[in-house]
Amino acid sequence: MALYLIARIADETVALPCSEIGSVVEVDAISAVPRVPSHVAGLFALRSRVLTVIDTCASLEFGPIARDGGMTAVIVDYDGHSYALLVDEVEDVIEAAAPDSCPALLSASWRRVSKGTIRRGDDAILLVDPATLVMGPGGVGGVGGVDLWD
Repeated sequence: MALYLIARIADETVALPCSEIGSVVEVDAISAVPRVPSHVAGLFALRSRVLTVIDTCASLEFGPIARDGGMTAVIVDYDGHSYALLVDEVEDVIEAAAPDSCPALLSASWRRVSKGTIRRGDDAILLVDPATLVMGPGGVGGVGGVDLWD
């Protein structure tokens, strides 16, 4: 059994492995950065650290996330850097057994980020890989195929 954070991304309930999450925070001000991939919303300061903010909806190629006031972000580390993954909301933390395989009828965007499904009662919840959200639609090297830090 492992712990999973249950959140909503693009109006879908998803699970993220708690072992890959540093914290959940409210994001109020994002500083825009020129010439970054479209799924990079900008930069955010958190406890004297600067985090790259990832628009998870844009990473899934669903267009930008609705930004009306404060937003919730899940903090993850990937490739030696910290990222804030914007989510619609965080619902719960649950304990669940090892993931099952993915349903065959997922869209290409969800299939790209999926690591399987977990069970919450009778519901199957898509288990999402935070690293693939960070990489974005390009999915190779750096963020979305662009290395922001070199």
